[in-house]
Amino acid sequence: MTIRPSVLQLSRRAASSVLARPPTSLTPALSSKIVQSRTFATPVPPVTQDATGSKGPTAMVFLNMGGPSTVDEVGDFLSALFADGDLIPLGRLQNYIGPILGRRRTPKIQQQYSEIGGGSPIRKWTEYQNAEMCKLLDKISPETAPHKPYVAFRYAHPLTEEMYTKLLDDGFGNGKGGRAVAFTQYPQYSCSTTGSSLNELWKWRQRMEGKADSGAIQWSVIDRWPAHPGLVEAFASNIEKTLDSYPKERRKDVVLLFSAHSLPMSVVNRGDPYPAEVAATVYAVMQRLKFSNPYRLCWQSQVGPQPWLGPQTQMSVDEYIKKGQTDLALIPIAFTSDHIETLYELDKEVIGESGHSDTIKRVESLNGNPIFIEALADLAKTHLQSGVACSYQMGLRCPGCKSERCAESKKFFAGPENAFAV
Repeated sequence: MTIRPSVLQLSRRAASSVLARPPTSLTPALSSKIVQSRTFATPVPPVTQDATGSKGPTAMVFLNMGGPSTVDEVGDFLSALFADGDLIPLGRLQNYIGPILGRRRTPKIQQQYSEIGGGSPIRKWTEYQNAEMCKLLDKISPETAPHKPYVAFRYAHPLTEEMYTKLLDDGFGNGKGGRAVAFTQYPQYSCSTTGSSLNELWKWRQRMEGKADSGAIQWSVIDRWPAHPGLVEAFASNIEKTLDSYPKERRKDVVLLFSAHSLPMSVVNRGDPYPAEVAATVYAVMQRLKFSNPYRLCWQSQVGPQPWLGPQTQMSVDEYIKKGQTDLALIPIAFTSDHIETLYELDKEVIGESGHSDTIKRVESLNGNPIFIEALADLAKTHLQSGVACSYQMGLRCPGCKSERCAESKKFFAGPENAFAV
């Protein structure tokens, strides 16, 4: 995930004061049902661009929540975030309450972004990772080349709408067909992150291309990859570099604290697969490290009175310090690049205020790690060659899911025959 929960949660008092005000206009729910086959039995015609491969060009669209690139963008970013019912359900007054809550949070979050350089680096890293991956894909998957990089952020520029407009302008769709892959940059699936991004993509597909299937962009999805060997190797190699910075006689006793963005227990109890998939990543990394060190999985960023998935990272660090364990390595295991949760929350709050910044260290984020870039290319190549529209798991809704938009989105991406319990 890429959004601090301090942005996601408010006290009951703040929310109730807003609920007392009258609503403005609401966005009507989208009810049209779009279906798509899970496999690509009939090749779609190539778009009218130069292509070096028989099945190219291919649009590679990285999905992420994004972050404000400048302090001035924080307000719009928070307003969009709070307006998302998939992430923060506020009922039928969502479009009215969301922007108000965003404005209340803006000054505090602006200050935090000022302290990490004036904005989030997530766009820089996402665009870099995608561009470098596409260069590799052109070499290892020439039949689907050229691979064209696009980014679709949920709450910051470039937004999903902007990305879709660019796809059409570049010659995809509009009766010309063409293939696009929605590649989530959350290795572990959550309905509040990948699910929200895919729901937004489905919405703009419907708005910009309608119900027509012939000549429309043919979408497929890489929706989760928590234990991919390349991802595991990238994390493990960064951990080993950090462990090497400790004196040899203390190295094996350094406690590894894997930190992932927490979720409210209401989301967990609904059946969200995120906790299990984060745990799968952690275990795979420890297997690669041959369980060289003691470790725990903890969860960062709990804010507000509601119960969240724990133990919290801050509390875990504080309690280990009390127990005399001050050799700690923090690993941001659910993030693929630096952002406010690593640069501010972990670096400045958890480590900076610990009193042991010489022995409590953060493992470097994946960012431009060449092992990670190669992993992305391998994931994409395998997906492109599979002929499968998405993972089989993608078609299953959470047991407690009540979202009709989620149901329609899954029917579109998984195909009606592979959309379960909708």
